[in-house]
Amino acid sequence: MSFLQESSPGLETYWRAIILLGRNSASYKFALGKSLLDFARAGKSFVSLDEFAVPFAANIVEHLKSGNKQMTAANSTFIQHCQRFVDGQISYDDLIAATVRYGFVNVIDAFHVVNRDDIPIRFFTDDRKASTRGITLTDQLLQLSNAFQVENLPGELEARWRLVETAWALRISQNLLVVSHDNTNNFLVVKDASNRRIAVTSSRDALNGYQKGKCFYCFRDISVVAGSNDLAQVDHFLPHTLINLAPGQFSSIDGIWNLVLACGRCNGSGEKSSLLPAFKRYFVRWCKPNEFYIESRHPLHETLEAQTGITPDKRRKFLLEQYRAASGFLVHEWACEEVAEAIF
Repeated sequence: MSFLQESSPGLETYWRAIILLGRNSASYKFALGKSLLDFARAGKSFVSLDEFAVPFAANIVEHLKSGNKQMTAANSTFIQHCQRFVDGQISYDDLIAATVRYGFVNVIDAFHVVNRDDIPIRFFTDDRKASTRGITLTDQLLQLSNAFQVENLPGELEARWRLVETAWALRISQNLLVVSHDNTNNFLVVKDASNRRIAVTSSRDALNGYQKGKCFYCFRDISVVAGSNDLAQVDHFLPHTLINLAPGQFSSIDGIWNLVLACGRCNGSGEKSSLLPAFKRYFVRWCKPNEFYIESRHPLHETLEAQTGITPDKRRKFLLEQYRAASGFLVHEWACEEVAEAIF
């Protein structure tokens, strides 16, 4: 099942498809997306290139200051100017001028492309050739900025950016880069060439978009914003207690394949921690986010293939074997009432 295969995908689904799917050769799309959200939430309808260059460059510079690689190519005129600004070699005015000249060459044309085709809606129109030289934010983007899910989108975008640039910076073969979950801090972590653990990003932020901002079990809206009453909780689909019940048999239970996000009502159920989610209700649904990770490409794609298999059939077989093994220790099942329409 493709991420976009809904009867009528909403604005949030189209936005998430842009950010989460496809291959990335540079981080410009992420910087553009963050800037678009900021201008939309400020109520802007038209933004000149000079005005747009300010947050766009700032987003790239912020990531460069962390020493993270921002593209797969050896060099880029725009990135070189951003790095020179970080190093104190050019002025802020020079940075903005370089951004207007070089920063938007390809990304504005490519932003709406998912899987080699444009999505059927536009979040902005390109007016660079008009006398005003800028971009116009569409009604769809302004509607998105007023939706509940908009509070989650910056965190999801930042998480995707962190995962991608970490893979570039470590220069580890994609099939060797393994992303895992740190239960203590709810962070996704990777290991570098020296086997040193590196915290990359919040597990909530990284996983939420693939569940389309909904509780895995009941489909309530969930949030990844700290302090929210709807804050998502990272849940192990196969209960973490299996580590103690069957030492060594479920050694990869903290793998991405076994993580879902749940609302506090579902995950806070006292009985749930020792019960299996009901097979008929949840098994097929459990398979879907993993396929979305695969569709998203690098680096969660590589991690899931390494952990569960390189084809959909192999991945489904792996999950089925894990579920059946777990059912030998956790006999009884758990389910909850769904409060909204299923969207995955």
